[in-house]
Amino acid sequence: MSNTTKQALEASLKRMLLQKPLDKITIRDITEDCGVSRMAFYYHFRDIYDLVEWSCVEDAARALQGKKTYDTWQEGLEQIFEAVLENKAFVLNAFRCISRDQMERFLFQLTYGLLRDVVEEKSQGVDIAEADKAFIAEFYKYSFVGVMLDWIRQGMQADYRVIVQKVGATMRGNIANSIQNFAAQA
Repeated sequence: MSNTTKQALEASLKRMLLQKPLDKITIRDITEDCGVSRMAFYYHFRDIYDLVEWSCVEDAARALQGKKTYDTWQEGLEQIFEAVLENKAFVLNAFRCISRDQMERFLFQLTYGLLRDVVEEKSQGVDIAEADKAFIAEFYKYSFVGVMLDWIRQGMQADYRVIVQKVGATMRGNIANSIQNFAAQA
């Protein structure tokens, strides 16, 4: 039941974002639209921005289903772009209304798990510290998020598949090389 309520609140928020900016939407608007009480809203979320964050993370988690390996990370990244594009009005509205820090946090949360799993996979059998694996995943996370934020800031006009291909060409072999370079320093 709890996930159903969250999803109803999310659907209502997304419908409303097609009509007006995020900063003009109230919790009352959302709860009346989906037929739940304000108390139910506050049971699940601190505020509207918390609902936005949850929605972004859930959309990306669905997009990344099973795409967190070295062989599939590029497909996972493409699916994140697709999920963002499918929710273009929602994302652009949120992008204009929330701080850059909040948007970065959402995207960092999405991409770090993907990258951490790839680093973990590629470091099997390599003597490398957990902190170094985390650093490598963080390093590439910042690159991915920067590329995606530029794409969003430019109105999502560029073909995301071309962007993903360029990221793939840039990254090919680099995570494995980074792991080997860190292991050699130990």
